[in-house]
Amino acid sequence: MNQESFIIQCGKCNTKNRVPKQRINDSPVCGKCRSPLPARTYHSSPVMVTDASFQREVLSYPGPVVVDCWAPWCGPCKMMGPILDRVARAYAGRAKVVKINVDQNPMTSSRFNILSIPTLLFFKYGQLVTTIPGAVQQQDIERQLASMA
Repeated sequence: MNQESFIIQCGKCNTKNRVPKQRINDSPVCGKCRSPLPARTYHSSPVMVTDASFQREVLSYPGPVVVDCWAPWCGPCKMMGPILDRVARAYAGRAKVVKINVDQNPMTSSRFNILSIPTLLFFKYGQLVTTIPGAVQQQDIERQLASMA
């Protein structure tokens, strides 16, 4: 099978379903229990979020989310940019990558006690799973995402 596909976990029976990319908008159902699969927006690049959109984009998302807490003046944050772009492409449909500028969004920064940047927050079904401060390698992010599967 050489076609691109997404793995979508059923919200009812937790079965993982492979859905071909070209069929993603056809209202897919679970192969086991026939329940509709959760609707997601598939992002192949990081999504910018704000204090106002954090609830909708991160806490209400039905799956894993990596939140990059950054600022434009931060050198290590700039180094993380290409890494997060690659993770977003590689995990499109399986995890969402978002970025939040901590200087412009102090409420979210304060809520999650962001004391240094870059800091990565990992959420699953709206719950904070872990926090990783500092710049990290792509394999570190992928290892954390794999542990959340």
